[in-house]
Amino acid sequence: MERIDKVISNQTGYSRKEIKELIRKKCIEVNGELVTKPEYKVDPNKDRISVNGQEISFQKFVYLMLNKPQGYISATEDRSAQTVLDLVPEEYLHRNLFPAGRLDKDTTGLMLITDDGEFAHNILAPKKHISKTYDVTIDIPMTQEMVNGFRDGVELNDGICKASSLTITGEHTGIVVLTEGRYHQIKRMFGCYGAKVTELQRIAMGNLRLPSDLEPGQTREFTEEELNLIREIIE
Repeated sequence: MERIDKVISNQTGYSRKEIKELIRKKCIEVNGELVTKPEYKVDPNKDRISVNGQEISFQKFVYLMLNKPQGYISATEDRSAQTVLDLVPEEYLHRNLFPAGRLDKDTTGLMLITDDGEFAHNILAPKKHISKTYDVTIDIPMTQEMVNGFRDGVELNDGICKASSLTITGEHTGIVVLTEGRYHQIKRMFGCYGAKVTELQRIAMGNLRLPSDLEPGQTREFTEEELNLIREIIE
């Protein structure tokens, strides 16, 4: 059971102060009965809650998929740069959303945004070993030496990377699959071979792939099938 002011605030964007005023004006009902105090307890999964005669639907958590473009940082707020939350449609902004994981400012592709802390924690937990797949372009030709090195574990200044996979798809392009997430890891790994990464796009997390119809900068809710692809890994 939860306080009705908290439930309505989470679902509608009304402030606690505004909800208190709506209650005073007799504008909020639960199962057809007027609510008289903001601490009134409800079960949002069972009770019918209406504000100004309009029933509100309850969605405990939101799971959004974002095709991140360049120039946005993976944070909830920043004084000097735009964040990925600036790309979220306005109807979701009353919720306490945050990115589940991060991409560098100049890296593009698949990101997850949610208000489900446990879900995000499981995605980021190292013991879950969720693979992340990237489409990479570098400034020099890809080589078999790079492929072998990624497979055996590239040594960085903070230790040897876990074995990863590099599949060459073109003279300067390849697909990299990681099971860990160090700071600027792919850029640093290629840097060990004198290469500079010029384009980097995350195209999958586990079996969940970036949809081809989700344009850069676009955000949409997960389908149940897509959510299940992630849950199969983390649960």
